Amino acid sequence: MRAVIALGANIENPQENIDLAIGLLREATDIHAVSSMYRTAPKGGPEQPDYINAVALSESDLPATDFLKMLHGIEKALGRERTVHWGPRTIDLDLIQYGSILSGSEELLLPHPRAHERRFVLEPWLEIDPDAHLLTHGRVVDLLAALLESEQ
Repeated sequence: MRAVIALGANIENPQENIDLAIGLLREATDIHAVSSMYRTAPKGGPEQPDYINAVALSESDLPATDFLKMLHGIEKALGRERTVHWGPRTIDLDLIQYGSILSGSEELLLPHPRAHERRFVLEPWLEIDPDAHLLTHGRVVDLLAALLESEQ
């Protein structure tokens, strides 16, 4: 299945942490594309440095819950600590979409419930997949255009 993975980091060498996460993803799954890195101001949470964000596309045969566990394992390997909601982090790997799976379980929400509101997900995703669709929301190009219009 095709996985859309959003990567973000804003402390302890964020760009290097994104590169390390991509390397670990390449070892664990078949990465097809990785976007450029984008600098993004944090939204919500405590005062903190800007984020570095990217999106990767991969193919995997793992069940969605196992794929998510693999992402959490990479976060842990890179020093991620879940202490402050929306707080600074060494690495954050979000599973945005996994094939055509829709899930509303507490363990796994697919597609990611706020992806359509996040420029730092939509913009890099569109860069590497111009025809991308976010399940239940529509074309990524349209979602990004609406988001940019609302920011003005």
